[in-house]
Amino acid sequence: MNGPSGSTVEIRPVTWKIGLAALIVSFFWSGNIISIKFGLETIPPIWSAFWRMSLGAVCVTGWALAKGQPVLFERARLRQLLLLGVVFTSQIAIFNLSVHYTSPAYAVILLNTNPVMINLISHFFMKDDRLTFARLAGLGIAFCGISYVMFGHPEAQLAPNPLLGNSLMLVSSLLLAVRVVYTQHVVRTMDPLRPVIWPMVFSIPCFFVLARLIEPPLLQPLTAEPVFAILYQALVVAGFCFVAWTTLLRHHSAGNLSVYSFSVPVFGIFLSAAFFGEQITGRLFLGAAAVAAGIAIVTRSKRLEAGA
Repeated sequence: MNGPSGSTVEIRPVTWKIGLAALIVSFFWSGNIISIKFGLETIPPIWSAFWRMSLGAVCVTGWALAKGQPVLFERARLRQLLLLGVVFTSQIAIFNLSVHYTSPAYAVILLNTNPVMINLISHFFMKDDRLTFARLAGLGIAFCGISYVMFGHPEAQLAPNPLLGNSLMLVSSLLLAVRVVYTQHVVRTMDPLRPVIWPMVFSIPCFFVLARLIEPPLLQPLTAEPVFAILYQALVVAGFCFVAWTTLLRHHSAGNLSVYSFSVPVFGIFLSAAFFGEQITGRLFLGAAAVAAGIAIVTRSKRLEAGA
């Protein structure tokens, strides 16, 4: 899997096994917003990001060392990894703030704008990922669903400022799309672990300084629930999901993989209903359905283009 640094990697078609792996990662990723919402009752957003990335960086680095994978990078890679770190830190900070202000179900649907944005960005920056009319139509349908959700009114106890939270999530989604496309570019000539580890390492002092300036460490006495929430974010999301997704990006198109993340809002809506009792309203259902339909059109179009 890990070719020599500096060697290019062949981009392969997305088989059903790769699609299943992407769906599994998406399921665990959908639980991220749920766990963050639990933790935010006790640990403020930036402190939550700090603890998550501190533990995540230790886990991923330890796993890499145990597997004998390279962790240090060549000086020529510093600029790429710093750029990834800046985008990563900004995206995670805005993401956590968004989850604080809006409901989990709305947040998870709006985060799914990133497949739309990934396909649009890939069209301009990745030669092997051009948009066709059919793909544009599918992305347009998906974006209509996202826009419909954007101006909804989730339950007040779960969303103290939904318009602000929804807007922040769109910004976070755009930054996530930029990060995914740029990560794909980086991992074609670099093993996939270093682009996971070093942006997290870069983010830790940034989150610490920012949290010390603007937030108290705790909002209420610490209990087991927020601790388990942080562990889920660190071990499962910042560890397993980041490594698995970056590894998939090494061999497969970012645009092709992104279509599988349409399952994230579906998983997220039902998890929010199960854990928080959030109602699945007609707006949520129609918005999620439009997103799924649009991404399905993109998926079918890409398969036809590939001759599958």
